[in-house]
Amino acid sequence: QVQLLESGGGLVQTGGSLRLSCAASGRAFSSYALGWFRQAPGKERELVAAISWSGTGPYYADSVKGRFTITRDNAKNTVYLQMNSLKPEDTAVYYCAGTYSSYWYRHDRQYDYWGQGTQVTVSS
Repeated sequence: QVQLLESGGGLVQTGGSLRLSCAASGRAFSSYALGWFRQAPGKERELVAAISWSGTGPYYADSVKGRFTITRDNAKNTVYLQMNSLKPEDTAVYYCAGTYSSYWYRHDRQYDYWGQGTQVTVSS
């Protein structure tokens, strides 16, 4: 079992930055691939970024490439999402998710563990 807790959301102006953190408790954090999803009102949840257990081959949605960076620190049981050059369309609830796999998946149904979410609001 893994419990995930996000932090770092908030209100920021267009062009600003935020860093989300997701702290995990439980065993074998380094054996989990992790993803950051987001869901805006009236929209489906989408995968924003994901990272393998070793940190290699990260995935980024086209809408965030070049602006967001996902990293993980297995010694601290934490995964991060650095978000730069934020846009109003990035406004959403951001969720951290984990799957017991060496590599990430694209679909949310393949993730077993979820955090409670953190709100990110980008004002224009």
